[in-house]
This record gives sequence, structure tokens and C-alpha cells, in this order.
Amino acid sequence: MKYKNIDEYINSFEGATKNKLIELRRIIKDVSKDIKETISYNMPAFKLNKVLVYFAGYKAHIGFYPTGDPIKVFKDRLKSYKTSKGAIQFKIDEELPKELIQEIVKYRIDNE
Repeated sequence: MKYKNIDEYINSFEGATKNKLIELRRIIKDVSKDIKETISYNMPAFKLNKVLVYFAGYKAHIGFYPTGDPIKVFKDRLKSYKTSKGAIQFKIDEELPKELIQEIVKYRIDNE
């Protein structure tokens, strides 16, 4: 399915995954009134001049994609999460690290 907006994307999920996507969206939006929602690569994304972060829902986790640099910068605080070059996985059954997510988004805004 090709998503037109973040609401449509989130509403394609159910239960805990949908709830985590709603929560993550709110956490990101609370960082700045200036960031705009979009769909990019068929995933929810937030941008200023360019895309800052993406996220996606899966059965057992939420993928958070802040690009590669924040993964390096915040590596010590990301040790308890599965990460790759540009992605962080937050398990569905664990609380989202609100403060850490917001710091990563702020970092992306400041280093855009």
C-alpha cells in the first residue's frame, strides 16, 4: 500500500504496535513546532529543510531511523537497543525512551 500521510500509515496497524507509533509520533512532534510530517520511502518522516528522522511499525518492534551520525553520537546510550548503521529498534513491549528520542531529534535539527 502506498501511504498518503502518517495517519493513514498508523491506522494500518492494530493494538500495541499502533499505540507505540502514536506515542512515538507525539514524542517527535513535541520537540519542535517547526518540523513537518511527511511520508518518505513509504514511511512516516519528520523534516525541516530535509528529512530528520523516519519511523516504521513491525510486529515486535518500532524502527526509528535517525540516519547514521546520531547512532555514533549516542552509541553509549543505545547499548540496550538493537541498532544498525542508521536504525534503532524499540521493542513493542518496552517503554519508549522519550528523552533519548527527543535528544536525537534535537541533534538532527541542530546538525541538519
